[in-house]
Amino acid sequence: MTKRTIVKMPGDGIGKVVLDETIRVLEAAGFEADYVEGDIGWEFWCKEGNPLPQRTIDLIEKHKIALFGAITSKPKDEAANELIPELQDKGLVYSSPIVGLRQHFGLDICMRPCRSYTGNPLNFIRRGPNDTIEEPKIDAVIFRQNTEGLYGGVEWSNPPDTVYHALMTHPRFVKNFGETPREEISVSTRIFTKKYTERILRAAFNYAKDNGYKSVTVCEKPNVIRETSGMMYKMAQVIQKADFPEIDLWNTNIDAQMMWLTKNPEDYGVIVAGNMFGDIVSDGFAGLIGGLGFASSAQMNPESRVAVFEPTHGSAPKYADYDVSIVNPIAMIETACAMLDFIGEKEMAEKLRKAVAEVIEEGKVRTYDMMKMSGRPDVVEKGAASTQQMADAIIAKLN
Repeated sequence: MTKRTIVKMPGDGIGKVVLDETIRVLEAAGFEADYVEGDIGWEFWCKEGNPLPQRTIDLIEKHKIALFGAITSKPKDEAANELIPELQDKGLVYSSPIVGLRQHFGLDICMRPCRSYTGNPLNFIRRGPNDTIEEPKIDAVIFRQNTEGLYGGVEWSNPPDTVYHALMTHPRFVKNFGETPREEISVSTRIFTKKYTERILRAAFNYAKDNGYKSVTVCEKPNVIRETSGMMYKMAQVIQKADFPEIDLWNTNIDAQMMWLTKNPEDYGVIVAGNMFGDIVSDGFAGLIGGLGFASSAQMNPESRVAVFEPTHGSAPKYADYDVSIVNPIAMIETACAMLDFIGEKEMAEKLRKAVAEVIEEGKVRTYDMMKMSGRPDVVEKGAASTQQMADAIIAKLN
């Protein structure tokens, strides 16, 4: 195994503790790396006016691979008020550093696996025939287009002349909004391009082929959002017919898909969607496997091989100051497994996933969420495992 340099970015809140414990688990699994810390998050927004300093971008440019903890984001006015006095009233506007990373490095492919662990008390269950209780096995992998769509950042309030006049050329805009004062209008765009739509579709089909999934589902809304969702589905049909005829292509609307999550989630394998709908459906599936304490993500650029790996949970600032950390580190550990897969250490990733699975199935060590407790400081005294104790249990299985 070649020793690598990994950019570790703790970020905000609980990001530091889950990242530190995950690195400890990685080392116990035999992964050798040098870690350099990248500055990112709320602290750097408040004191520098930039939550993603150039020095952090330079580190990722150099080393390519980054492990990211969690981020805090606040509304525009609240963010401005938390700047240090020297930066107040300078026209600085907060923007999400993780979105900034996606845009800067072209991390257009986002993969979010949602797989249930046997024995997890938070797994989804449903009522079956004759009042039986069923616990379907969830194994869905969501491919989310990460840089376009509604998260592309092309939006205006009180749109300028060029934008407003362009909008007024569309008959439906004239009919529905033509009498609305311009200063009362806010516009967010949803832009899909063929290049990056094809990339996310091919990434999904290739993953399905390489990992034995029988279907790829395009989860969009082509019956209403005809140009963008419609383009994605049409391109999927062409790609499937030409290059992946052995894989079934399914088409679902995002609203119906969310309903079907609790009806037949075991039927879905690889799902692909644009930015917003991919975000929604991946969180929906995460709820079926225990919540965000078990949900990981990988964000990649297949050309530059730059990749950032992060759990999908937030920074949970109310837990960050507890004397003993109580948060579940499994999402961050799963995120590290995705990193190992990406750099070719698949055997080590499977070894680590097996250790996590054994701890969960055994059921002796459970964090507060797994015990269905409220996240209070005294949960460890009541029998819940701390963040460190969960990591210790996983390390014990590795050994």
